[in-house]
Amino acid sequence: MSEPPAPTPYQPWFSRRPGLALVGVAMMFVLITVLRIWLGADASVGVTLLYVVPTSLSAMAWGRVAGVIAAGLSITLLVLWVLVAGVDLNPLGWAARVVPILLAGLLLGDASDRLRRAEWARLHQRERELLHRQAVEVNDSLLQGMAAAKWALESGNHELGLRTLNDTIETGQTLVSRLIRDSRMGPTD
Repeated sequence: MSEPPAPTPYQPWFSRRPGLALVGVAMMFVLITVLRIWLGADASVGVTLLYVVPTSLSAMAWGRVAGVIAAGLSITLLVLWVLVAGVDLNPLGWAARVVPILLAGLLLGDASDRLRRAEWARLHQRERELLHRQAVEVNDSLLQGMAAAKWALESGNHELGLRTLNDTIETGQTLVSRLIRDSRMGPTD
């Protein structure tokens, strides 16, 4: 009656090691900012677009909220560079830098959240299907045993009917006990 465990879904490294991912994201933000300031006020060097990488990693690792927060941090660091280096960006220059970063955080984060919800729903559905199959098995076993006991009692074979009924009760207790044990919950949980 117990099913083999479902294969564990693949989890990327940043889901398995969120602390390492956080350190990596922080280091990328620092390195990109230092590089951007070190290269000076040349707006034609597209270093600020590298903020898409830590923003995307944040979004994939922790979802939409984290992606938007990382995008906000990226944009803040971009503004810091503009102020420190005295760069004059026109609206197109701002849009070319801000929009990809913001969209990466928002869209990848949303996709990451949706993937998590879909995986949870898949696992929940699998559990429901297993419980349904187990309930059908218990029901069939008990009904067949009771029908056989009834037939034996109606035909006048009281000894067989009582034995079949006792066996059915014992089988029912065994099946239900196994279901309770397999659920890892006690009888009163």
